[in-house]
Parts: sequence; C-alpha cells; structure tokens
Amino acid sequence: MSERDAALDDGRSETHNERADRNWDELLQELRVTQTGTQILTGFLLTIPFQARFEELDGYQRNLYLVLVVIAVLATALMVAPVAMHRALFRRRLKQELVVVGSLFAKAGLVTLALVMAGGAMLLFDVVLSREAGRWVGGATLVVLGAFWWLLPKLVGRRAGDDDRA
Repeated sequence: MSERDAALDDGRSETHNERADRNWDELLQELRVTQTGTQILTGFLLTIPFQARFEELDGYQRNLYLVLVVIAVLATALMVAPVAMHRALFRRRLKQELVVVGSLFAKAGLVTLALVMAGGAMLLFDVVLSREAGRWVGGATLVVLGAFWWLLPKLVGRRAGDDDRA
C-alpha cells in the first residue's frame, strides 16, 4: 500500500484494484447525473436561434448566447470525456489513471456547467428585465453554485477532519 493509499484509508479492506473499481463506479454515478443535465441544457441552447424572438436580441445578448453555446459544448465534452477515455483504454489495466483523469474532467465540467448556468440566467434576466438585472442574477448564481459545489464540501470535509479528500 502506497503512502497515498494509506492517507486515503477509510477502514475498508480492499485491494488497490478494488479501490480503483469502486472509485470509478462512484465517478460514473456522478457523471450520469451531470451528463444528462448538461446535454439537455446544451441541446436547449442549440434550439434558441430557431425561435421567433431570437431576432430581437441585441449584439450583447447574441454574443453572450454564442459564448454560452461554446461553454455548454465544452461542458458536455468534459462530462463525456471520462466515458470516452474508458472506452479507448478498456482492458489496459489503467483504472487508477482513469479515475484520476476522469475526476479532473468532472471537476472542469462542473466549473463550465456553473458558467453556463450563471450565463443562462444572466441572459434570461437581461432579455426579460434589464442588463443590470442580468448581471446581478448571473453573479449571484455563480456565488450560490460556488458555495454549494465548492465551499460547502470544503467545510464539511474540514469539519469531518479529512480536508485532504474534500
């Protein structure tokens, strides 16, 4: 057992491969939740130009929309990448490497997903109310998502005494 494995010891008696398999399964469960939502959000964004009111958007709103599409496609790519990597590396005995890289992709996917969600709220409030309202709601959305997705897990991990795993 390596020093890193010892630091992550949670009292389970499992081999390195069993731990990698369990971690991969847990990562896949997380990705299943986020992949579906991310793909639906991306698909929805791709249909907006075909709506009648799209022509009424000003230059700022159109540019924001296009940035959101690019970020949404990136978020989808990041969330699906671990599955594609698994397929490409299947049966090569690289499960631990897949877990590490897949986790990085998932984290980057969550960051881009947060940007798309905040940007989508920003665009909606900009169109419906005002540019200022859009900016406030977009910023508030980023703060809330950052608090729930990053700060709260850090605080819970610190409180539980395993800050290294948070």
